[in-house]
Amino acid sequence: MKEQAYAKINLGLQVLGNRPDGYHEVDMIMQSVSLADEIEFTAAEDFLLTTNNPMLPCDESNLAWKAAKVMADFTNRKPNVHIHIKKEIFMAAGLAGGSTDAAAVLRGLNKFWNANLSIKELENIGAKLGSDVPFCVAGGTSRATGRGEILKPLPDIPLMWLVLAKPYDLEVSTAWVYKNIDSGHHGGKYFIDPLETAIVEQDKKSIISNMGNVLEAVTIPAYPAIAEIKTAMLSAGALAVLMSGSGPTVFGLVADKASAEAAASVLQANTALHVAVARTIQRSENL
Repeated sequence: MKEQAYAKINLGLQVLGNRPDGYHEVDMIMQSVSLADEIEFTAAEDFLLTTNNPMLPCDESNLAWKAAKVMADFTNRKPNVHIHIKKEIFMAAGLAGGSTDAAAVLRGLNKFWNANLSIKELENIGAKLGSDVPFCVAGGTSRATGRGEILKPLPDIPLMWLVLAKPYDLEVSTAWVYKNIDSGHHGGKYFIDPLETAIVEQDKKSIISNMGNVLEAVTIPAYPAIAEIKTAMLSAGALAVLMSGSGPTVFGLVADKASAEAAASVLQANTALHVAVARTIQRSENL
């Protein structure tokens, strides 16, 4: 049995301040995209996690490993399953690669073991694993508040094509970015409400004009390659460009699939970049 683990991008990300638990209070619009890992489940005598990517650990530091163990404990059963991750999502990229793998493990084992847990139950389990896991369980388009675990499902946005790019040798620590965001980045134009309105009204032009990510103010000065990618994407025909999450991946929204492939071709001339073409994913495709 196989399960798709779709990457996420942030169409909007605002930081509201610090929380007593050490996290930050955030307000985000999150969106699933078709760049995906493939998670395969087969019966086994004992638990085994493998991957096609030698850079990905297959121990308890992997969120997919943790998800399987938590799911086994929650359903009171032995984790007698072999889980194989075919990795396609860029790693350490701001695309929730680890979180979406964990969410796919929760969904997949729910089916594989006939556990019959609800999506809400899976989201609650996911919240114990990481802030992005609950969103990745159902995917689609959602507004996320709290530390990211409080979800408000939104209508699926109009189909959009995008190109994504990340420097091969650049990884950004999410913890470092949030540690270095100061009060000056918490305020400014509040774009999440108008962005949600644009999504509800299916207004693609307003969705694009209201996108924003306050974490760019921290990450881009420290990693100028991100700004260079944004400039290159605009030159290649992107309608709008934005860093996803804490970075360093940049996505550019384009007019159609052909435009996405053309932009990707231009960006791939820079052999130091991971480049991918994707489209937005509806919630029904994720479940």
